[in-house]
Amino acid sequence: MAKQVKLDANGYRKFGMRDKLAYAAGDFGCNMSFALKGTVQTFWLVYMMLETGLLSALLLVVQIWDAVNDPLIGSMIDADRRSYKMGKFKTYIFIGACGLLVGGAAVFLPFPNADVWVKAVLFIVGYIIWDAFYTIANVPYGSMLSLITENPGERAQLSTWRSVGSMVGNILPSVILPMLIWEKVFDANGNPVMNEETGKQVQNLLGDRVFLAALLMGVLGFIAFIFMIKTITVRVDENSIKTNDSEKFNVLKAFGNFMKNRPVVGTTLAAMGMFLGMQSANTATQIMFAIYFGQPELSGVVMLVGFLPMFLFMPFIKKIVNKFGKKEASVAGTLLSLVGGLLMFIFPIIQDKSIALVLYMVSLAVYGIGMGVYTCVSWAMMGDAIDYNEWKTGKREEGVVYSLHSFFRKLAQGIGPSLVLLIMGVLGYNSELGVGAQTAATANNMCWLVAGLYMFSAILQFVGIALIYNLDKKTLTQMNEDLAQKHAVEEVPQAAVVTE
Repeated sequence: MAKQVKLDANGYRKFGMRDKLAYAAGDFGCNMSFALKGTVQTFWLVYMMLETGLLSALLLVVQIWDAVNDPLIGSMIDADRRSYKMGKFKTYIFIGACGLLVGGAAVFLPFPNADVWVKAVLFIVGYIIWDAFYTIANVPYGSMLSLITENPGERAQLSTWRSVGSMVGNILPSVILPMLIWEKVFDANGNPVMNEETGKQVQNLLGDRVFLAALLMGVLGFIAFIFMIKTITVRVDENSIKTNDSEKFNVLKAFGNFMKNRPVVGTTLAAMGMFLGMQSANTATQIMFAIYFGQPELSGVVMLVGFLPMFLFMPFIKKIVNKFGKKEASVAGTLLSLVGGLLMFIFPIIQDKSIALVLYMVSLAVYGIGMGVYTCVSWAMMGDAIDYNEWKTGKREEGVVYSLHSFFRKLAQGIGPSLVLLIMGVLGYNSELGVGAQTAATANNMCWLVAGLYMFSAILQFVGIALIYNLDKKTLTQMNEDLAQKHAVEEVPQAAVVTE
């Protein structure tokens, strides 16, 4: 006898583990592409040997376009009132997932001997193709959280499981990939080739493997997206809360409304801090491990130390949120991240590299523990910010609000790595020398750069969450009560029409 499905008051399957696993799978699918961003700079800097200044400029150009197209696609989704068999959001996600089957590999075409102008064209075209499909999948995926459930506690759980999907999705490219794409160099007699300046063995980046790995990750991401589409339940009518259909999308007006929304500005600044710091540090970290510690294959494993603490909070996140509130718990965590950032400034002055590596890992662990709560609830806080928009303006506008949030995140993703590449050039890194012939001074400078990036990240996150985000536990409760009353009043006339 088949197990009877439990339904809620509106006739939908009750929210449960199925939804959480499916939503986690969605971010796993996104991160099969997104997590490769940290490898893009390394691939084009080390394997394709683009000069730091040129790569910085190219990266900034494509990321600005990346940021601009998010609000355009978000407004298009909001304005789309057509009826789809799978639903509007799932249909857009499916289209994006199909493109990402090969889109992620488009930016890793391995032609290191091509002319510089050919490399520049390959980079821009490949990146735009990849980014277009990623945006089509990611914007509706992020917007969908507030439509799966209206319950604050359940949204917090969805946010946590999204972070789980992100975490697992980051493991493959960030942790396993460095072990596969770096190869130690030996001479014709089988002796290790050493860097005379640093005393570390030279290692080469295997570009062909990066390309093949990106193709494989596209397939894994597609499978994850399909699982999510077929499994998850959207419980809020995608077109039930209408904006003024006759009003054309106005970029300046949308931006003005966005800036008046303190919760979304706060969460956006915190996210920008994370990308300007942590994500921008990816390239510098791999280079640091290659030329300072001589172990680039371990860079991902060590970075995992900063992500794992999230799992400490997962079993308790609902209780933490219910007792303290999302903002209050996240602020406490950012203070601990600041401590971790300060500790990180010590390891570059330690002469013994084994001890320096241990201290770096301890600092990263403290930083990661501080980030644990915020990582679990960050997307739930974004869902609350979308509700705040409706509370204050009467318009929900999931697509526009989320896509503008994504615009600034991606702007940070472009500005951050571009600035880091320029700083690396100023600090002595010469791409023509590869990682095997950099100076000892350059190696040490990479350590200071990484420490500074993590500290900068912690400061921006503290400012965004503690000083700008204004939905504390009390205010959030009031907002949810007001919106529940508003929605109840709006449903009465619809029920009366059905009765008649």
